[in-house]
Amino acid sequence: MALTSYRRLVWRHLPIMIVGILAGYIVGCNKPAVRQTLSFKHIFSRTPQQTVIDVDINKYEPNGVKPVKAALVALVRNSDLFGLRSTIRQIEDRFNARHNYPYIFVNDVEFTEEFKRGVRDLTQAHVHFGILDEESWKVPEWINRERYEHVKSTAQYPHGEKDSYRKMCRFQSGYLHRHPLLADLDFYWRIEPDVEYYCDMNYDPFVFMQQNGLKYGWNIAMPEFMATIPTLWNTTMQFVTEHPELLASDSLWPWLLDEHGNYNGCHFWSNFEIVDLSFYRSTAYQTFFDYLDRAGGFFYERWGDAPVHSIAAALFLNASQVHYFDDIGYFHPSVLTCPRDARTKGTCVCDSNKSFVQDGMCTVRFLEVKQSIVNHNATKLARLGPVHYTEPIIHSMLSPQ
Repeated sequence: MALTSYRRLVWRHLPIMIVGILAGYIVGCNKPAVRQTLSFKHIFSRTPQQTVIDVDINKYEPNGVKPVKAALVALVRNSDLFGLRSTIRQIEDRFNARHNYPYIFVNDVEFTEEFKRGVRDLTQAHVHFGILDEESWKVPEWINRERYEHVKSTAQYPHGEKDSYRKMCRFQSGYLHRHPLLADLDFYWRIEPDVEYYCDMNYDPFVFMQQNGLKYGWNIAMPEFMATIPTLWNTTMQFVTEHPELLASDSLWPWLLDEHGNYNGCHFWSNFEIVDLSFYRSTAYQTFFDYLDRAGGFFYERWGDAPVHSIAAALFLNASQVHYFDDIGYFHPSVLTCPRDARTKGTCVCDSNKSFVQDGMCTVRFLEVKQSIVNHNATKLARLGPVHYTEPIIHSMLSPQ
């Protein structure tokens, strides 16, 4: 009986209790200490380098003016819809549902209405769709077609027979950043279908890069399949010989070399990259791309955008401008990178025991080289191999003394 009376008393006064709780919350939130606790600055306060990011949360509304002019960008086909939806779902859950950076998708044909609807269903952010022009998606007129057809018919490496793959590599190397939809951007984050993102991102990587003066961000580094780029390094050395003035003063060029001064094949996987587009728009990069393009290696061989981007970053940027996002767990078919402590703590859901790239030659060597350049008092490089390279090699001014 007493319990019944108590319940009646609670129900009778419940509206007054709710109003009182809300009033107390509102008054309490106006106290300075509580405002700090609830502020966006406090929630998103720590980046990988412990830099405090002070950002107005209202700027991250879908129609807000973002703190950085940036977008998530992909070259995709209509047939990639399912794989792209999977990627977007993860990016939204891990990062972009809180930030609402726009998406930009480009294709060599018009996107279908099914594709557009399937993408827009997953995000509140603005989504833009574009088509490539003929200049950016063609076999250039200076390519000898007979020689090119022979290369395609005899290639012994993946995608060696495909026009579309070579056009894609050329486009990603020299034209994506020049697409009209990217004209107003300062940064882009390249995404792809059928990849996995394993970690919550409680900071804005675009703001982080901008505030720290970073130009190129990556999280997987591997040796290239050298059969696809037998003359890329020779061509690069010829370019450097003709344009030494374009090299950065504190560049990462030693990262590219083995102990004999040969190219070791190391490159950043460009399927994940966050880039200050002023780098790709620079005179150094654009002159380099035009030189490679005229050499014909995108078609006579199968030069990929990943080694092109990586060699350019290592030559034309200072070491301090290139950042390793080792806190972003990521999987691209066949290769996983996962923060080391993800099995036991944090907000990542990946198995660090299955992630080998952190201890791979290219990652370790990057960290060693960057340390030796940024910190001039560091000891000499601790590890140089194993390495993979191709012959012949042109030795140049970049060879170690």
